[in-house]
Formats: sequence, C-alpha cells, structure tokens
Amino acid sequence: MLAVDTGVVEEWLSEFKTLPETCISSYATSLKDKTALISSLYKVIQEPQSELLEPVCHQLFEFYRSGEEQLLRFTLQFLPELMWCYLAVSASRDLQSSGCIEALLLGVYNLEIIDKEGHNKVLSFTIPSLSKPSVYHEPSSIGSMALTEGALSQHGLSRVVYSGPHPQREMLTAQNRFEVLTFLLLCYNAALSYMPAMSLQSLCQISSRICVCGYPRQQVRKYKGVNSRIPVSSEFMVQMLTGIYYAFYNGEWDLARKAMDDVLYRAQLELYPEPLLVANAIKASLPQGAMKSSKEGTRCIQVEITPTSSRISRNAVTSMSIRGHRWKRHEQPENGNDATELGNFIIPEISVTSVAGERTGNGEKSRALAENDVQHLQGVQETATEPRTDSKGLPEIRRQKSIILT
Repeated sequence: MLAVDTGVVEEWLSEFKTLPETCISSYATSLKDKTALISSLYKVIQEPQSELLEPVCHQLFEFYRSGEEQLLRFTLQFLPELMWCYLAVSASRDLQSSGCIEALLLGVYNLEIIDKEGHNKVLSFTIPSLSKPSVYHEPSSIGSMALTEGALSQHGLSRVVYSGPHPQREMLTAQNRFEVLTFLLLCYNAALSYMPAMSLQSLCQISSRICVCGYPRQQVRKYKGVNSRIPVSSEFMVQMLTGIYYAFYNGEWDLARKAMDDVLYRAQLELYPEPLLVANAIKASLPQGAMKSSKEGTRCIQVEITPTSSRISRNAVTSMSIRGHRWKRHEQPENGNDATELGNFIIPEISVTSVAGERTGNGEKSRALAENDVQHLQGVQETATEPRTDSKGLPEIRRQKSIILT
C-alpha cells in the first residue's frame, strides 16, 4: 500500500474521533463523495497483515452502531470484500490474521438480528400472486385462468414467508459460518440501491472468486492467491445471484455476466437446485446482444404498468357475453341458404332431417335408408361428378342427407 493511501486512512481515523455530535449528519453525507478514501480503505482490507486493518474495522463498526443511516450504508458497501477476506483466510487455515474482520462481521450480524427495543427480529416476505397485477406482470398476458372453486377460494390470499428469529453468535465456526454470512448478504442486498459502483464491482469479483477457487476454471480466470476450494451453501449462492442481477442493469454488465457464469458453474458442480433455478432464470431473462458496454450507467427494465382506469378483459365470460352469444345463434337462418364458394364450385349444403319424422327407441338399431333416398343420393352424386361447362350458369345443387335420429 502506498504512503498516500496510508495518510488518507490515518486522517480519516483521527477525524471522526474529534468530530462533535452536531456535525455527524453532515459528515456522514460527505463520506460517499470521498472516492480516494474509499479506494484506500479497500486496499487496507485486502491486506490482512496491514497494521491499519484493526483500527479500520473498529471504525467501521462504530459507524454501523451509531444509528446514522448514511454511516451504516458506508460500512455496508465494504461487506462483500470483508466476506471474501474472511473466507480466503479461513481456507488458508490462518484464522489469527482475520480476528478483527470476524469481530466486525459478528458485530454487524448481532446488531441486525434485533430491533431497537432489543427483541429478536422476524423478517417477513409476501410472495406475489400471479392473479393480481404488479409492475412485473399483467394477469391478462399470462393466459386464461380457470375460475374453479379452488382458485376462487385462494383468490386474495397472500402467502407470507418468515425468516427468524436468528440466534446471537459469539464466534464463527464451520457450522454457523454461512448462516451468518447469508444473513449479512441479505442485509447488503436490502440496501443495493444505495451501493456505489465500486461496491457492486467488488460483489461481482468476490462471487467469481468464491465459486471457482480450487476448480479448473480458476486457471481460465487467472485468479491467484487462494488455490484451495471454498465451501459455500445454496442459500449463500442465491443471495449472491440477487446482487449480481442488480449489477446487470446498474453499470456492471460485463462483471455481472462473468460472475453469473461462475456461480452457475459452481451450482452445477455442487448440484444445488435453488441457485441453478435462479441463475438459469436470470440467464433466460437477459436481453440477447444488448447492453454490451458496462460503462453506460444505470439501465432500466421495461415493464407494463397497470392502468389506473378499470378495464374488462375481452376474453372474460360475463352475462352480457353469454347473452350476445345466444342472440347470435338465434339470428342464424334456419334453412341455411348461405353457401361457401371454393374457386368456381359451389359446395352444396347438407341439412339433417329424419326419415319418417319418427324416432327409434333406445337400444334399437338404425333402420336402413329407404330405396328412394338411396336412389336420390346416387343421382346427386352423379350430377356432382359431371364436368361443368359454365360455372355462371350452373344451378345451385343441394344435397340432402337423411339419417335416423336416435
């Protein structure tokens, strides 16, 4: 690390200690514009043997528990890099050099699992219903949904998924490591819209490194440093994909595409169904041949907004549509004089009548056609097979087919 970066970090450490409480809010707002300081802090975190790492972690924790929203987000932006450094040191079996990072991660976790009154939080998420419109879909575009008794009973009901309460942790072990890291990444994804571009880049890079270290793809990516495999959980990979998907449309297309391919590669090796499903869904939804440049800034996703005025689908079955359908049937002519022309040939119309106006009883066989009806049909067929001389002068041919109605 250069001396310039060391001086910037040391000045930042001493500045906050002498800051009066009345100036904390304005100081927190100005931090997001100090790009040189943020870049220097990343360099400190990436060097586990740095003497500034412990005071930096302590300062970041003080920011997080201060209660100031801007200071909290300032600490959150370094969360992906802190996770990578901790996992890399854990894979190398050198846990002593990651003590301050582990303490920071545990401190943030224990603060997030409780509310202001000190009670354990229970997070809830409402699963959207496809029968109700949202900014992501229109029910009419999905297709007709059968209005069965079961569907009507479920209409309007929302399914809520709960997470928690989470237990407090005093240390990270192999058993609870990814439970804690997954929850921290969930907190990071909740504030994705406030994360700067440098933090999104760090998220994509550490996602690739975690997924390919120790595997043949590491040689393709040319990653150095950690050569052993880093175990991951299915839930942790899903949280990584959530942040990667946001990075796609917020200026980091190339890095996000590479990170998604690496996460999908690891999910295929581990046979994890959840990240496989999410990664393939993201891959299928991406526009083909678009957004090749990663320096175009924030992008938007085109969605169909539900109109404010009420409207009825054309395919909806209502009393008016049933009544109109009934009127159309009664308006059709009974004798059926309309004929369809194919070229110059007029197709005769077939009418259905009974032979003698009588019905046969159930179970009885149909009577044979009367001889005069058979001769009549033969005469019609012979007339239809004769070559026509003039289509304009050809009289309309009617063919009557008689059957016995049962």
